[in-house]
Amino acid sequence: MSHKVIVIGGGAAGYFSAIQCAQTNKNVEVILLEKSSKVLQKVKVSGGGRCNVTNACFDLKQLSLSYPRGEKQLKSAFARFSPKETIEWFETRKVKLKTEKDGRMFPVSDESQTIIDCLEKEIKKSKVTVEMGKGVKRIVPNFHGGFDLVLESGEKMFCNKLIVASGGSPKEDGLHWLKELGHRIETPVPSLFTFNIPDNPIVNLQGIAINPARVRILNTKLEVSGPVLITHWGLSGPAILKTSSLGAKILAEKDYEFEVQISWLDNKKEDSVRQELFNLKAANPSKGVVSLFPFGLPKRLNTYLLEKAGVDENASWGDISKEDVNKVIQCLLYDTYQVKGKTTFKEEFVTCGGINLDDVDFKTMESKRLKGLYFAGEVLDIDGITGGFNFQAAWTTGFIAGKAAAVEI
Repeated sequence: MSHKVIVIGGGAAGYFSAIQCAQTNKNVEVILLEKSSKVLQKVKVSGGGRCNVTNACFDLKQLSLSYPRGEKQLKSAFARFSPKETIEWFETRKVKLKTEKDGRMFPVSDESQTIIDCLEKEIKKSKVTVEMGKGVKRIVPNFHGGFDLVLESGEKMFCNKLIVASGGSPKEDGLHWLKELGHRIETPVPSLFTFNIPDNPIVNLQGIAINPARVRILNTKLEVSGPVLITHWGLSGPAILKTSSLGAKILAEKDYEFEVQISWLDNKKEDSVRQELFNLKAANPSKGVVSLFPFGLPKRLNTYLLEKAGVDENASWGDISKEDVNKVIQCLLYDTYQVKGKTTFKEEFVTCGGINLDDVDFKTMESKRLKGLYFAGEVLDIDGITGGFNFQAAWTTGFIAGKAAAVEI
């Protein structure tokens, strides 16, 4: 009887583990089941359709720090398959990657289809059978070893080993079929989202980006520096997404209602800002405040902040009082907003939560509770900050799970 491995999930981790499994052992029959009619959907939409494949962070300790959940376990896993190996894997298959200033890596083509075509080509070459519209309802361990899968259609399938790469679930109910097998589930909550600030005049500045600004969530220890983008619904950009990732559980507990404070001057100190403004005021009393405003912020933002501070934008530096200057400083360094709600990117939805990491052996990605069952990708309680880290976790865990599952019993 042939050794059969079934992979559940047609995303990045599912494809990568299926390819690794089939290429590690040519005698293994590998079948990939995808419940929807489409595969590699997140790959397609990631990075605005360019696919943020990985991140050029080659220091493994530094790399693992980019995962609010999974840092410790991934550090050892990255020693087996890191961004360096990801780059080599794609480049040996004629897909060259390029690095952007912030470390994000994309295919040179700037098209996610390049990555999809590469994975599709490899899966065909590896003779993996991909079956669409096959949702798994239950996994039943077989008394003689292996697993019987009960599909949503009522169909049954047997496999010797099983890799679950079904992705993140927005609700705990979506992971019930894995909980039934004795695994502990960490409650899923969104971990990459933007901040909604309804009915606030700042949304009229949509499209303005400040890099770097400093983001603080009041009454927490959350503080992040980086690019902030003003949108028509509130605040976005890498610094906001990183804050949402680091604070996923804290912000969920607050039901996404909290105060965010922005320093538009990043880590500039209050004393030096005050000194700069008072020097400017003393030296240029007849100059207009808006026309001669330091710090290099966009004029529209300066005008907005002055208005918020109650300073007439047509005033000259000589017209405004010390108290006015202090109000401007408050708006520059401690600009506070009431956040009410979040916006997630449906196609790029990332969750924290999933299979408790203590239930998994990261040397093989095998379940500690059920022999022959492996996990890869976002079904695990692993998530990275924005920048290609979530895909890297998918490639790494998929690589390890695929190789381990290829070993015949």
